[in-house]
Amino acid sequence: MSRTWIRNPLAIFTANGLDAAGGLVVEDGRIVELLGAGQQPAQPCASQFDASRHVVLPGLVNTHHHFYQTLTRAWAPVVNQPLFPWLKTLYPVWARLTPEKLALATKVALAELLLSGCTTAADHHYLFPGGLEQAIDVQAGVVEELGMRAMLTRGSMSLGEKDGGLPPQQTVQEAETILADSERLIARYHQRGDGARVQIALAPCSPFSVTPEIMRASAEVAARHDVRLHTHLAETLDEEDFCLQRFGLRTVDYLDSVGWLGPRTWLAHGIHFNAEEIRRLGEAGTGICHCPSSNMRLASGICPTVELEAAGAPIGLGVDGSASNDASNMILEARQALYLQRLRYGAERITPELALGWATRGSARLLGRSDIGELAPGKQADLALFKLDELRFSGSHDPLSALLLCAADRADRVMVGGVWRVVDGAVEGLDLAALIARHREAASALIAG
Repeated sequence: MSRTWIRNPLAIFTANGLDAAGGLVVEDGRIVELLGAGQQPAQPCASQFDASRHVVLPGLVNTHHHFYQTLTRAWAPVVNQPLFPWLKTLYPVWARLTPEKLALATKVALAELLLSGCTTAADHHYLFPGGLEQAIDVQAGVVEELGMRAMLTRGSMSLGEKDGGLPPQQTVQEAETILADSERLIARYHQRGDGARVQIALAPCSPFSVTPEIMRASAEVAARHDVRLHTHLAETLDEEDFCLQRFGLRTVDYLDSVGWLGPRTWLAHGIHFNAEEIRRLGEAGTGICHCPSSNMRLASGICPTVELEAAGAPIGLGVDGSASNDASNMILEARQALYLQRLRYGAERITPELALGWATRGSARLLGRSDIGELAPGKQADLALFKLDELRFSGSHDPLSALLLCAADRADRVMVGGVWRVVDGAVEGLDLAALIARHREAASALIAG
């Protein structure tokens, strides 16, 4: 097979402390060799890529998103609302989603992520109104088209307004429908082992939109098929109050009561935990996806990442939905994580390397993957390469720090499984102008109803 040497990078972050100052060798979709400064590949390479003007990272891994929300970015009625009223205002709009609009929204989200250096994305899709029963199938097709990797989570809402939940009735499904579709999607799409392109996880939406019964049943299906579990938890104090009033339990107690407290689970947000809950989450190995931009936008709070990680809970990053971020940009999300966490823990403790580690190796751990998220022999050749030749970087001295401190927002090159998917800052094979035009039209139509 053809061997390619990504040669002599300006800087390189391996996410594991290994030396790759001389670059790395890719063969058959994998990294086969890391080179120190001045070293040559052990075997001849058919091609070389001069990376002397690039900062090289493992492909970034986004562990929480809602692709469909790219259609409702910066919508005036919710710009200044916190989570619960934000949701109540948006639910009726989202209930009008169609397969065509979902496909466009997904393509926009994935293309935006790819251009930001992201190679693997987890999406939490929980809306299945009439006509959109095949939502995850739609998303899987777009992932394949763009040549990325994805963890597509089969979300669900089963607790509607008439039963004390938050979602309107037209957005909820019966438990039997949810579980049957979960089984179908796992059988149809879930790939196992190194190099998997599409995987499925089960993701009841939140304590205020699903019943305990669907939480327990989803955990049983996930254990039987060995797939992962995902949900929102401890995002706001309103959610905590809901759990106390409806279940008589705080959020982590509720999670434990439905069989979710364990290493199969990763949680979005994880802000409002006390010290005992952090200890329990760490002991269980339950992962936390930190979503700094969304948490700031909705004024939800700051995830206690350092305590959680010290307790044993893996930490990763997510951009969250594009109606609360309102972007799908992983390198900017790492920057936001750096700055927001410094507010809590100080500048000395939260370094650019720590934030980049959360966006790569940490995020890969949340998804249960050891083949991505770092640069080492045997890992997948998923790479993000950034140039520092724009005005914003002029005068910067440490290339790796400059990515975050000077606000890099677009990769020059991105490789997924040894194949270049972004070249010279553009997604290969994608007519971006046409996509934007169609997406804007769909977004306007969705709001108009």
